[in-house]
Amino acid sequence: MRRDLFVETERFPIAGGFAISRGTKTHAEVVTCTLAQDGKRGRGECVPYGRYGETIESVMASIESMRQQLSEGISREDLLTAMPAGAARNAIDCALWDLEAKLGRLDIAEQMSADAPRALETAYTISLGEPDTMAAQAARNAGRPLLKVKVGTADDTSRIEAVAKAAPDSRIILDANEGWTEDNIGHHMLLSARCRVALVEQPLPAGKDAVLAYIPHPVPVCADESVHGTADLDKLLGLYDAVNIKLDKTGGLTEAIRLHARARELGFGIMVGCMVGTSLAMAPALWLAQDAEFVDLDGPLLLEKDREPALAYAGSMVSPPLPELWG
Repeated sequence: MRRDLFVETERFPIAGGFAISRGTKTHAEVVTCTLAQDGKRGRGECVPYGRYGETIESVMASIESMRQQLSEGISREDLLTAMPAGAARNAIDCALWDLEAKLGRLDIAEQMSADAPRALETAYTISLGEPDTMAAQAARNAGRPLLKVKVGTADDTSRIEAVAKAAPDSRIILDANEGWTEDNIGHHMLLSARCRVALVEQPLPAGKDAVLAYIPHPVPVCADESVHGTADLDKLLGLYDAVNIKLDKTGGLTEAIRLHARARELGFGIMVGCMVGTSLAMAPALWLAQDAEFVDLDGPLLLEKDREPALAYAGSMVSPPLPELWG
């Protein structure tokens, strides 16, 4: 067996920019891993994330360090111990899934003990901005059933109220990106309940969320930065009601499936999310999200231009990937 590895970085402009509590970006910078074998190619995409100490250069170097082992046929299961979780392992793992499917050696539905994937409803993200700007974004998207609203500022009250008023028929996920504090979380949780928020995502910094065990949850609370892999779940019991599974955190679909199964065993709700990337990054996550209570795979909707072929979006409904894209 011989697999050839190709690694490249690509930039995709974001329509209008994208802001969260930690900063603003104008482009999605992604790393694409391609594995070639017997005339077939498998691809995986990842988004290096500075919050976890990743850069484009470090992720590309990490992927390159696996060249010999990939050439010699390392399996997805062995990859879990050969590399740490993160964006680099995600790109390789998803490329291996795709390659195995293209070679006819893997039926993804059978491997995941799942039926053929169906179209899903995804959240649409309202970027962080001034209250009137966020309200205008929400009003333009008020026909979407689910909005994910970025908060995490010194004045989230006006932002939450403005968005809820502008999109009265939409369910809302609030994503604070670790931006709330022990002093204001009680106020924000009660406000969320009044504004018919469906889910609050990562309100407090990871590692500083013990207070969640002692305050009411009038709205369910979802872990994001606090959960990366299966080993994190036990310590989240009693703190969070749901977990956000992202392939760039788990280090690929293989570990994400294990995390999903264990989270269900422990009684957590499931959200499947993404970084801002292209349809290639969303495609494997769409398989994982088939039974999720919340799906946040809107990355391509935030871009000026996606890959070709791309996932098909009709409003907030996203269809399963064609094999030409992934799988």
